[in-house]
Amino acid sequence: MVSVLQLVVFACLAVVQPARGENHLLIAPQSPVLEIGTNFTATCMIINTTVVTADDLYWNLSKTTVSERQYTKISRSALNVTIPITSEEQEWLLCISKKVSDYVILNKGRFIHGIILTNGYRPGKPENLSCVAVQEKSTISPKISCVWQPAGRQAKYVPTSYTLNVNIISGQTYNVTTTLNQAQVPLEIYPHHMTLEIWVEAHNKLGNIESEHLKEDAGWFVKTNPPSDVKIISEKSFPTSLLINWIRPIDEEYVRLTYQIRFCPNGSHTWTDVPLVDTAKYIQSFRLQNLQADTVYVTQVRCKNYREGHGYWSDWSINATKRTPEDRPGSKPDLWKIITEGDSVNERRVQIISKDPELANGRITSFDIRIQDTKDKVKNGSLEWESIPVNRSEADGSSSQQKITALKEIHLANSKSVQVFVIAVNSVGKSYEASFVIPEKAHEYPPVKELKVWPHEGQLWLEWKSPKNIAVSEYVVEWTAGDLIDWQRENKNTTRTFIKGNLEKFVCYNISVYPVYSGRTGKPARVEAFLEQGAPLEGPAVRLNGKPGRNEAELVWTEIPLHNRRGFITNYTIFYTSGTEIHKKTVPANVTSYTLKSLLGNTKYDTWIRVSTIQGSARGFNHSFTTLKYASGEIEGIVVGVSLGFLFIVVMTMLLCIYKKDVIKENFWPRIPNPGESTIGNWSPDYPLKAETPKENCLSGISVLDVDLCDGKCVFEEDKASLPLKKDKYLSEEHSSGIGGSSCMSSPRQSVSDSDEGGDMADTTASTVQYSSVVASNGYKGQTPSSQPQQAIFSRSESTQPLLDSEENPDMFLQEGSRQSQRFPRQPCFTHSARNQDSTNPADFNQLEMEQQEVLEPLDFCPLEEDSEQTTPTDGHSADWLPTAPVSSYMPQLGGYRPQ
Repeated sequence: MVSVLQLVVFACLAVVQPARGENHLLIAPQSPVLEIGTNFTATCMIINTTVVTADDLYWNLSKTTVSERQYTKISRSALNVTIPITSEEQEWLLCISKKVSDYVILNKGRFIHGIILTNGYRPGKPENLSCVAVQEKSTISPKISCVWQPAGRQAKYVPTSYTLNVNIISGQTYNVTTTLNQAQVPLEIYPHHMTLEIWVEAHNKLGNIESEHLKEDAGWFVKTNPPSDVKIISEKSFPTSLLINWIRPIDEEYVRLTYQIRFCPNGSHTWTDVPLVDTAKYIQSFRLQNLQADTVYVTQVRCKNYREGHGYWSDWSINATKRTPEDRPGSKPDLWKIITEGDSVNERRVQIISKDPELANGRITSFDIRIQDTKDKVKNGSLEWESIPVNRSEADGSSSQQKITALKEIHLANSKSVQVFVIAVNSVGKSYEASFVIPEKAHEYPPVKELKVWPHEGQLWLEWKSPKNIAVSEYVVEWTAGDLIDWQRENKNTTRTFIKGNLEKFVCYNISVYPVYSGRTGKPARVEAFLEQGAPLEGPAVRLNGKPGRNEAELVWTEIPLHNRRGFITNYTIFYTSGTEIHKKTVPANVTSYTLKSLLGNTKYDTWIRVSTIQGSARGFNHSFTTLKYASGEIEGIVVGVSLGFLFIVVMTMLLCIYKKDVIKENFWPRIPNPGESTIGNWSPDYPLKAETPKENCLSGISVLDVDLCDGKCVFEEDKASLPLKKDKYLSEEHSSGIGGSSCMSSPRQSVSDSDEGGDMADTTASTVQYSSVVASNGYKGQTPSSQPQQAIFSRSESTQPLLDSEENPDMFLQEGSRQSQRFPRQPCFTHSARNQDSTNPADFNQLEMEQQEVLEPLDFCPLEEDSEQTTPTDGHSADWLPTAPVSSYMPQLGGYRPQ
């Protein structure tokens, strides 16, 4: 069945036919505003064409095809769709032909049509409407200000606006429209003593709604200014009361007012309200009673319409302050003591301190104190009181907090017990008497057990267990920090409380709990605590303890002051570096020194210390030091070690020399054979030798060679003289021991047998001489001397005796020989003497030389001149032509051979 709405749409479309060339699809309704949360039905109609039918149509909502289950076919040319409205944003709803792709070019979009859906909420009913008319100068303002609370939800594209209406019963209405939740309606004049009706209407495209109507007397909406010129009067005769006066803010003709008063001690945040029943009357003054004497009070006043439930309270007046008059102290002073060690072992030093009475009722000017021995039986009235003045300024006395005064210090023996009595005095009178007992030290009572302290919500809480088997009358909780000391008293049944004093953050408090037994104080239980911990303000200053070593250095530091710690120290961290690499060591909080080890020698180190709490840390200043190049005692050790090593080498060398003395003697001082004991004569049996028995400590069988100081040509014809010897090398080696230098044919530094050793000659003869015994032979065996040339037999001596000066310096010998040759005629060079030497005395040697010059045994061998032939002398004339040599070529050896 076709709905009424659809029939109306069809009728309209039939009346209004589209012109030729217009769109063939049309959606109804056009541009609807829809309520979110409802269903919306739209109809798509085909107009002026038969190309498509309703079966060719489909719907799109926000580019999403709507399901065909939501379609309803009305006729061959009309199709409905029903969709839920859920989005607060605007949406496009399109009706499209399925054949639009075939006709889109030719028909230019005539088979598609769409509408915009604007969604929103219906306006909600405004709530909590309130209106006020404030005072301007001396009258009420004609502007009424109202505020309300919007209801329901607001949509972006369907906004809600509000109209504030004010209707005067006389029939005149004032209104104003706004989109906010408050508005102000201006009136011509404020209608005092008339009835006003006020309401708010909310409306948008989806509907409108009104709030509840306020219908009250005009005075019900009035809010006046607070009372002005509030004054407080203090009367000396009434120390516990204050009189308050004020001026009403508006004339009674407009509004009749009632007042409210509140007060509190100065510095307190807790106000005390005067009951409204006491101020319900139309008044302009009031007396505050039951106040505390000598206390500054802050007072405020406000007002409103006197009719109950009408109007608004005005703001509070500005503060008015006044001190109540002084009165006699209303409570006892609070006594306490500080006990420390005295000057002697059996003595205590007791500092008696007192707080002002809680109800001091004035400035305390002095304290009366009396100290009595507990064993004294004299009545208290007979003891004298000592007055101790209190020097405080007026500003100090104005504070409501209790003041602490040090009364007296006494020295008390440990075995003595006294009772102290104290009275507080002000300008009006004296307080009640307070007392406490200082017991003997030996009879102190036990402390509380298991004391715990912890911070919680800005307060320090304490908990403990009371002593067993003894009755406690009360507890005293004491806290100190530096020069600050304060205490509070707790009931005997209390085991858990908090400190009621003004504590500061980051301050270390030493908290003690004392049990009190019938006026006698027990031993305290103590603990340290912070209300709140923070990071330290500074780090410790580190320094070296003495001088650093080579591989270690001891660091020391002092604890930072208590006021800079701001918390419990958890640990210290030591940092040290010699370059880019940083080392660190962590030590406990109770350690103030540490030795760095495994350091490098002769190295500069930078070190600093970081102190930590649970809330942070702080770094101290850097300190630099340089390790030693050598450790302590290392240089002395090196010197001692080297000295001991050298001494060890010397000792070992000496021991080695002693142990190997024969080897050393053999190498450095070889034993020279005694030529007198030589058997060289036995080598030539044809030549008889004289054999003499050698004497002890004498030289025997020594051949002394007297060399004529010939010129260098005669004495040193080495090269030519050695040629015939080399030809008969084996012969000379057989008959000679290799002695060189025995004639002019042989060099004094070279033997015949060694002449062919080449380069070894200089090395072997530079520092030694080979002594020889020259034996003359008349010829070989079986030959006559006349027919055979005489041969000289050389006997080698293996002595390494150092050469004489004439042997080591042949140049000198040549020079000397040249000089001798100028003075003497050229003579044969060698003579032979076989005379034994019986003495080693130098004088004997001189005598020996003289004898050798006188008596010479002729040799059978004489050197030849260069290029001359050898001649054989006749027997018995061998020495006739040999003149005696005036000087011996070898220096005499004094005392025989050099000892080995």
